[in-house]
Amino acid sequence: MDSVPILKIGSTLLVSIQVDLQDQSALQLQEDLAERITQTGARGVLIDISGLEIVDSFIGRMLSSIAGISRVLDATTVVVGMRPAVAITMVELGLSFDGVRTALDVEKGLRLLQPDGEDTAPEQLLLELAPDAPA
Repeated sequence: MDSVPILKIGSTLLVSIQVDLQDQSALQLQEDLAERITQTGARGVLIDISGLEIVDSFIGRMLSSIAGISRVLDATTVVVGMRPAVAITMVELGLSFDGVRTALDVEKGLRLLQPDGEDTAPEQLLLELAPDAPA
């Protein structure tokens, strides 16, 4: 079972799910993320699901559960990179992300998570991840 990496960018944890998750991997991610939120004091959780081809009811509930756990631990969750087919499937399954904000991509998601008055642009936060990347 491969674990999903959890990266810290400023006060935000970035979770990039690039493969379809098995149920056990999804549950492990939920536990790992809760632990990292408490360890780091993160105020935001950004979950990139652009790598997911499908989201079944279990994964949909797991994402909603992660958002609930994050909220209890004083962090806001934003899900980014949802493919149109995934969005359609979720609506057809009757799944909703109560209390979860969504954005089209990581940059827009980081903007949603920035506290009012914080000057660091999302582009600058992304450069912290890859300092050698062209601006």
